Amino acid sequence: MQAQLKEPESKNQTVATRVCPICGHRKVREVLRAPDRFHSKKELYTLVRCSECTVVWLQNPPGPLEMNQHYTADYHRAISANNEHPDHWTKRRQMIHRYKSGGTLLDLGCSAGGFLAAMRGPWWKLFGVEICEDVAQRARENTGAEVFIGDILDAPFPAQSFDAITCFNVFEHLYDPHAVLAKVAKWLKPGGIFYCFVPNIDSAGYRLFRSHWYALELPRHLYHFSPASLRFIATAVGLQELSIATHRELFFERSTRYVVDSMLEKAGVSRVSMAEAPPANLPWKVVRKALRVSVLPAITALAALFGDGEIITVILTKPST
Repeated sequence: MQAQLKEPESKNQTVATRVCPICGHRKVREVLRAPDRFHSKKELYTLVRCSECTVVWLQNPPGPLEMNQHYTADYHRAISANNEHPDHWTKRRQMIHRYKSGGTLLDLGCSAGGFLAAMRGPWWKLFGVEICEDVAQRARENTGAEVFIGDILDAPFPAQSFDAITCFNVFEHLYDPHAVLAKVAKWLKPGGIFYCFVPNIDSAGYRLFRSHWYALELPRHLYHFSPASLRFIATAVGLQELSIATHRELFFERSTRYVVDSMLEKAGVSRVSMAEAPPANLPWKVVRKALRVSVLPAITALAALFGDGEIITVILTKPST
């Protein structure tokens, strides 16, 4: 049990047998070891960082068939709940319209088509990629989009097909993000844009919570990016930066829950995992609302002392010449 909670950070330890999958550099170091805290599992996973491009990745990840076991019904319910905020799609649609008023749009990992439905209208021809057949069919029914079922790298879209490509909370799940971004560069029309969200491994939230940071999502998140590592990959595939910015989303409640779970486990007390936890009852909802209004703003303000925001918003473009 103690080994599970130790959270080693071997800053001077290099992993000589590993080569960075993004840039090929050989000098990489172990960052931390941690379990799948969402499901309260015991197995430890190791994150390593490249000293050249600074990308962080999961060493020896589960293979695609095994990985399906980590995307449980509980996980999908949690993700769906996180997408229910009324501004969730509105702000993303507004961001697209800052750069493009219409054309062809591809959403990578489109799920049941929430964002595509928000973009539906006479100005856009919609496409998606979704690996789950049942979910892809719902996206088609919900949006009228043409949805390819399968891996992004297997999608047969011709070069220079899209005015905009989006990828929300998906890029960090990919086994080969460099190859996917190269595909994006190929599929974009000159002047087209790529709009993406990913967690920021160099954020205040990660520095405060370390292996208990909710957005680590081990082992489902295979890569962890910073603004610097995203710029490196974008340049490598020939895309130009329009905007790479961070915004604050501490995941404070969920990360704190992981810390409390670890403390209880050290004391020999176990409780139901976050994955299996029942919905909050009314008294707890009232307390949580009060804490969010009174305490969380102050904590969020203090977080600025520890680093940048926890979510990276990426806007890249394919050069016109």
